[in-house]
Amino acid sequence: MTVTTPRTNLTGAAYALAAVMCFSVNDVGIKFLSGGYALHQVVFIRALVALTVFAVVVMPFAGGFTVLRTRRPVVHLVRGLCVVTANMCLFLGLAALPLADATAIFFVSPLIITLFSVIFLGETVGARRWGAIAIGFVGVLVIVKPGTASFQAASLLPIAAAVFYATLHVLTRKIGGTESAPTMAFYIQLTFLVASVLIGLGLGDGRFSGSDHPSLDFLFRAWDWPMTRDYPILILLGITGLFGGLFISQAYRLSEAAFAAPFEYAAMPMAILWGVTVFGTWPDTTAWIGIALIIGSGLYLLWRETVREAPLATKAPKYRR
Repeated sequence: MTVTTPRTNLTGAAYALAAVMCFSVNDVGIKFLSGGYALHQVVFIRALVALTVFAVVVMPFAGGFTVLRTRRPVVHLVRGLCVVTANMCLFLGLAALPLADATAIFFVSPLIITLFSVIFLGETVGARRWGAIAIGFVGVLVIVKPGTASFQAASLLPIAAAVFYATLHVLTRKIGGTESAPTMAFYIQLTFLVASVLIGLGLGDGRFSGSDHPSLDFLFRAWDWPMTRDYPILILLGITGLFGGLFISQAYRLSEAAFAAPFEYAAMPMAILWGVTVFGTWPDTTAWIGIALIIGSGLYLLWRETVREAPLATKAPKYRR
């Protein structure tokens, strides 16, 4: 059994914030490259770079080849498929939607994670935490503005990504007692590599390309050798993808899923910042109100955890060993 304490919850939240920073940079890079390369090509190169960095930097400090051993190969496969599907859906959404809109829509995920943690992990979520999560979610809705152009067909892609992402982290929490974060990160990157190769073999010749829709064009575009100027971006994608996966796996190993999830809302203001500085899109007044609600809910959860003396999880979730 794993007993979650306020200290481990806060440590998990710190890892979640670090992961969010990595994933935010990743999203910018993906959106930047989405107009010139195929999705499977970008994912393949990203995974190849990530596995190389893992072998050179992470493995020597994580027990060498012993880090590849696992008692849960089937769960790792399911986790890998969940994260690949979630990323593919999100990346396709990023190709068609403004960065802030895609990120905001994706942030139904903390609410889904909270629901899943109660249903599948038996975690207890108090009324105040539900309230803080709800306020953060209202902030997302304020930014997305339902009924506007944000809810085009491509908007369904980040929602699908959120469901698979939530499933990923429930599985992470479930196997966190027996599997290390480096082990989980390795198998995720390996799944990315294999999936992108298979997609490339099926779609890499570009025979289905030519669509006017940015998401479909990103999916079906033919493989094209990267330009030298894009090498740094592709390398950065691999590095941030790897360490984002490491940090988020550690976050959900240590912290209650329902507690860690709202801290990922920090990606929202980051997405707005990148939108302003990189893509020249400036949020309106309602977007700033949404940001305030999102940040406020996360800060409340952090304050609430620091003042509590008793563990939030009075009864540890039961895991199968």
